[in-house]
Amino acid sequence: MPRDTLTAEQIVSAAIALLDEEGLDGLNMRALGNRLDSAATAIYWHIKTKDELVRLAGDAIWAEIELPELDGTDWRDAATAMATGLHEMLTRHPWFGQALGSHLMYGPGKSRYDDRSLELLERAGFAPADADRAAATVFIYVAGSALGSAVQVSLTRRLSRSGRDADQTLADTMTKAKEIAMDFPNLRKRMHTTAAETYSAAPDNTFTFGLQTILTGFESRLAASR
Repeated sequence: MPRDTLTAEQIVSAAIALLDEEGLDGLNMRALGNRLDSAATAIYWHIKTKDELVRLAGDAIWAEIELPELDGTDWRDAATAMATGLHEMLTRHPWFGQALGSHLMYGPGKSRYDDRSLELLERAGFAPADADRAAATVFIYVAGSALGSAVQVSLTRRLSRSGRDADQTLADTMTKAKEIAMDFPNLRKRMHTTAAETYSAAPDNTFTFGLQTILTGFESRLAASR
């Protein structure tokens, strides 16, 4: 695809698809050019560096989150919808968490989400500074909750690239982890439940449980301040 017909939007869209498949380490201009049927030099005509490409891709995926209308909507329902949408987005794009730790990430996509989050919390009754703190609390919780799936994808990909059987390696590791767990009383009790089959996994509905616990804490704090 010649550089005069290639657009920045096409490049970013292809970069997101490549990142989803290959992770942050698998993104390079040659692979991206092959995906776009274009020379790498044509990509550089639009986007100068790989770091800038990661930033643009990382900001574009925020648009996937549907933001609730706040008029006539209970603030907890709106906060739940936004946090759930963020969690789903992070789970779809496991490379984003890695990018947060290695790239400067900003742009209109993230700002759109942050602005609505702060508006929601201020409408709920938080003072501006506390709204900032509350928004950060929810984001840290959601990002941490999505980390497990991101780590699993990254680890499986790395094991496969090293020529090892990823499934077998993970199964062997789980067996060793369970053997160690048997030396600790609370973990040993868990080994006798159905959860033992997924020893390292969180129980069902853990994300919802944690999110609603945080929001209940917010609600109690607002009630006390009134």
